[in-house]
Amino acid sequence: MIGQDERYARFMERIHRGEKIEATDWMPDEYRQLLIKLIHMHGVSEIMGAYPEKEWVPKAPTLRRKLAIMAKVQDEMGHGQLLLRVVEDLAAPLGKTREDLITDIFLSRVKFHNVFHMPAETWADAGVIGWLVDGAAIINQAALLDTSYAPYARVLKRICAEESFHMQHGENIILALAQGTKQQRDMLQDALNRWWESLLFFFGPVEVTPAAQRMLDYRIRTKTNEELRQKFFDKYIPRIRSIGLTIPDPKLHYDEKRGRWMYTEPDWDKFARIVKNNDGPKSRERIDLRRMAHEEQRWVREAMVRSRQMAAV
Repeated sequence: MIGQDERYARFMERIHRGEKIEATDWMPDEYRQLLIKLIHMHGVSEIMGAYPEKEWVPKAPTLRRKLAIMAKVQDEMGHGQLLLRVVEDLAAPLGKTREDLITDIFLSRVKFHNVFHMPAETWADAGVIGWLVDGAAIINQAALLDTSYAPYARVLKRICAEESFHMQHGENIILALAQGTKQQRDMLQDALNRWWESLLFFFGPVEVTPAAQRMLDYRIRTKTNEELRQKFFDKYIPRIRSIGLTIPDPKLHYDEKRGRWMYTEPDWDKFARIVKNNDGPKSRERIDLRRMAHEEQRWVREAMVRSRQMAAV
């Protein structure tokens, strides 16, 4: 009979060979817990990420824009459901259900990305979210395509493909505003000023925490927060400047010797308070909306369950 130590050693050999782990494979408890934490937060963030843009569905400037942002909101909710399905398989042996994974949102048992705690004050915010927030998400998720957990990698292929359309949707809004009136350009600059710090927060702290290091060891993740943030800078700083916008960081510059962007670090304590304590400007409002949606649509879920049960009889 194979002992735990030998099982673990064989598991790590598979990881080091670059093999993918399936839900039915044996895995260490630590690996399972790290996956649940990461993918649960990712799934919840997709769901909560629909709320800032949802606010602009009735206020979009044209019918075409309204239809586009409505489709984007639907996609984000779908991404959340796909990811929670992946988490459900991992959490089932621990006695946790999909209902638990959803209610964790409004019971403050799971975090979601800091950017989705922030207000979307103008139509330009909807553009910045689509172009830069989704652009940051693509960089993060594309790196996760190499994750060692196969079900997550498969779902991410679809999500990344759809997120690329979301980014183009946001870019189209941004370019229209950048070529518009002075009032529209000023609105766009104001939106960038408000969102810049949140975009830096998006990738997480510079420090590699013990949990983050274990994710790297298990090849759940293959890049550090700072490596991903630097990729974002490489791609988007030239694009932001090319349309006449000013990045609100006078210290931002590329250091040729170090081969990296130097920037003013945000207030990481503020970041921690937002995600750990739901202490952002729109945190409670959006969590309450999520709770209301969950409770008011309970009858739909119950009816679907009963329908399946009757069909099986």
